[in-house]
Amino acid sequence: MRARSAGARADIASAEATWGRLSDAYARQERWETAAVDALLGLARPASQDVFLDVGTGTGLVLRTLASRPAAGRPARATGVDRSSGMLTHVGSLPDGWDLVRASATALPLEDTSVDVVTCSYVLHLLGAPDRAAALREMVRVTRPGGRVAVSTPWSPRAPVRAALDGLAAIAPARLGGLRAL
Repeated sequence: MRARSAGARADIASAEATWGRLSDAYARQERWETAAVDALLGLARPASQDVFLDVGTGTGLVLRTLASRPAAGRPARATGVDRSSGMLTHVGSLPDGWDLVRASATALPLEDTSVDVVTCSYVLHLLGAPDRAAALREMVRVTRPGGRVAVSTPWSPRAPVRAALDGLAAIAPARLGGLRAL
């Protein structure tokens, strides 16, 4: 693995600090993401025998939604990974056998083929193309043969919405944690 340059490390630290600052506001807006999370979990179909991983777990909406299901309908083991400790403070309590790990989506601290189901919600649009590709490679790397990777990301078919997101990202990229339209 290539060592990151000082500039890349500074960008990562800036993004971590940004999401730490935004974590309270982000937690308050989760209601706007519940339909997408429900759809994501419907696609991923996690079952009780699965080892589950949520990449870029943020405030833990995917994990908390899954945890609210009856014990027979949710994985016995689940992990949420996020690089922002500020975001992770909003996750709250999780079922026994579930945990949180502070790490980057581009370098998941899991063994190859160790997970049955991987989800990634509202993360990829925050990454530049090289990091987005690295994160997707990592998700595939940790997924067992026959496992499932399900991803959701915001998208608008309306050009003005995409232009507005790109405009906001250009004005204050560090403050908005990498926000951009895909």
